[in-house]
Amino acid sequence: MTTPIAYFERMYAADPDPWSFESRWYDARKHALTVDALPSPRYRRGLEPGCSTGLLTARLAARCDHLLAVDAVESAVRTTAGRLAGDRHVRVRAARMPDEWPEETFDLIVLSELGYYFDDADLATLLARAAGSLEPGGDLVAVHWRWPVGEHARGGDEVHAALAGVPGLHRLARHEEADFLLEVFSRDPASVARRSGLR
Repeated sequence: MTTPIAYFERMYAADPDPWSFESRWYDARKHALTVDALPSPRYRRGLEPGCSTGLLTARLAARCDHLLAVDAVESAVRTTAGRLAGDRHVRVRAARMPDEWPEETFDLIVLSELGYYFDDADLATLLARAAGSLEPGGDLVAVHWRWPVGEHARGGDEVHAALAGVPGLHRLARHEEADFLLEVFSRDPASVARRSGLR
């Protein structure tokens, strides 16, 4: 089943940084790799569902003209909003995925450590809505811990296998390590040629 929101609310109530993003080298390095994997130097509109405390959000903000970061937990939203308070091009709001997916379209969507919390139906909805709101030529970046744990509905490998089967998405890059997978998908394979100056 999809991990209940109450689980995350309890986590943040016990610790404002429940996954120790502020101190773990694993996450700092993974966030850096995620941003380094972005194929374009700049994006017009980015979306980060499940922004948590906003450390990856801050890195993404430097690459986006406009960035929307959302999380289901109000305290996480407040932390991220405070961290990005000086960045007027960043909006942070509360939203539950996948039911409250934004109506806008984006040329960058980043799914970081998110997909494995959803059951089959919700994961299918999440991926369909992500693909549906990704503009032609836009990039979808996914990065997930590979191994299932108690509060996860599945492991990261299964999330990425589902992503690979979404119609209209084409894999541009894959970075695989023992603990996590990082992949970049595009809605338009011709965008690779355009970025390379071949068209």
